[in-house]
Amino acid sequence: MNKIAKDSKIAIHFDIRLKDGSIADSTRNIGKPFHFQLGTGIFSDKLEEKLIGLGVGEKSKIMLLPEDAFGEPHPAQIYQVPKAKFDYAEGSETLEVGSIFMFTQPNGQEIPGIIQAIDEHEITVDFNHPLSGQVILFDIEIMEISLG
Repeated sequence: MNKIAKDSKIAIHFDIRLKDGSIADSTRNIGKPFHFQLGTGIFSDKLEEKLIGLGVGEKSKIMLLPEDAFGEPHPAQIYQVPKAKFDYAEGSETLEVGSIFMFTQPNGQEIPGIIQAIDEHEITVDFNHPLSGQVILFDIEIMEISLG
């Protein structure tokens, strides 16, 4: 039986669950497994370690602490943005605390920011990953394995 090795290309179905049991993300919702190669930084080393040795059809539940998943929130990723910068932005009319707003960087890449606070002159935006600081449970099923 083919087993996952350090450089394997694999396809997995996964559910990312939070401590309260809610699902934060799932490949099953879209009906397509996620394809990636181990060792490319897509997932943390800790998660990849736990996948090594698994075979097609096997399932695993892997708990990751924040530092092994999406990291701890970092205060340097929280910015005060002048409210005037939002005046003409598409979607700015629906801004509310907790909403996610896409920001375009100078290179054209978009990054999400979570609106934390809105006052008369500024909007506080958190650019940390939305799952940073969370203990994560990956429910994983191995669908395919091929050599890297």
